[in-house]
Amino acid sequence: QVQLVESGGGLVQAGGSLRLSCAASGLTFSSYAMGWFRQAPGKEREFVARISWSLRRTYSVDSVKGRFTISRDKAKNTVYLQMNSLKPEDTAVYYCALDRVGDNDDRRRLSEYGYWGQGTQVTVSS
Repeated sequence: QVQLVESGGGLVQAGGSLRLSCAASGLTFSSYAMGWFRQAPGKEREFVARISWSLRRTYSVDSVKGRFTISRDKAKNTVYLQMNSLKPEDTAVYYCALDRVGDNDDRRRLSEYGYWGQGTQVTVSS
């Protein structure tokens, strides 16, 4: 059974940095992509970034480009989200997700991800 476990959230001042991690276990397939989503209070869950496992192709939403970097460690089955220059509007619960289809494609819909972590809170104070 696939399990995704996030860590690394917390409280940080605006302009600060955090690194989120998501460790995947129970994988029985080698072709997939992993992504990060976030959900702010009162808002819908939204796509943040995605990385393909084989070619390390990355995609991200415009609002985080130049500030957030997604990466992965294949040996550890772990994906990271390095978040720099954080803003109060980045405050949200961040979720890790896994997509078994379209490894190298740009896929951003929630329904395209079949596995989800429990989420980790990121709070950015002004």
